[in-house]
Amino acid sequence: MAVVVLSLKYVAYLMTGSVALYSDALESIINVAAAVAALIALRVAARPADANHPYGHTKAEYFSAVAEGVLIVLAAAAIVREALPALLNPVPLPGQAGLGLPGLGLPGLGVNLGAGVLNAVWASVLLRQGRALRSPALLADGRHVFSDVITSAGVLLGVLAARLTGQAWLDPLLAILVALNILWSGWRLVRESVGGLMDAAVEPDVEAKIRQAMSLHGQGALEMHDLRTRHAGSVTFIEFHMVVPGDMTVQEAHSICDRLEDAIRAETPQSSISIHVEPQEKAKHHGVLVL
Repeated sequence: MAVVVLSLKYVAYLMTGSVALYSDALESIINVAAAVAALIALRVAARPADANHPYGHTKAEYFSAVAEGVLIVLAAAAIVREALPALLNPVPLPGQAGLGLPGLGLPGLGVNLGAGVLNAVWASVLLRQGRALRSPALLADGRHVFSDVITSAGVLLGVLAARLTGQAWLDPLLAILVALNILWSGWRLVRESVGGLMDAAVEPDVEAKIRQAMSLHGQGALEMHDLRTRHAGSVTFIEFHMVVPGDMTVQEAHSICDRLEDAIRAETPQSSISIHVEPQEKAKHHGVLVL
């Protein structure tokens, strides 16, 4: 899909001679590279845990998102390099007849619009599957493609405005605005991916659900504290301490742990849960109270 969209956008540029459409096509090169990086990362992340990677390979997905962010920065630099001379010395866009409106280049704009529609459909597929599979690589790719859709819409409006008004400087100005927009997109991708690589905690609403499950399904325990969470690709790692009466048997404590794990996984699928059982004298009297 990325290759098809890139081809359509480049054809649109050749038909119109627009620097803004050229910048839009340049960004689509990043879509192709990002798709390849995501595919490789997903194949690595799907490998099971082994002796050298006992926690699995799921963090590989974050590397593709970081690489995508770096590629976006390079694309933005290339766009500015192409657009800045045209902004300083505007050159009228080559005339292009279309639908009885000379100079608007509607056929080329129509090709670019078709590429944008394809991108919009593909972005929705990536985002939907990324959320369903809890895949950072698919979500990053989907967000980037969606930002490309917004960029393409802005470029189309800008090129149309430049041709209608005869203000040639609008075209390279739009190209530079495209570069700034994808820079922001790249920064967000890198920031989120680095957060995953640095073992950032789960989102507050997810942690609230975990705490609620601990509170509602921890009957028999006295309290739970020192909850720690982190993401690693599609897997959520959860660990905490559970305080039980000192005379409770190992079997009884184990049954509580099993019940808690089932309840937490119902809220956060694909979770790896570790529970440290402690006797009553280790209670800290804070954390999650058992209802």
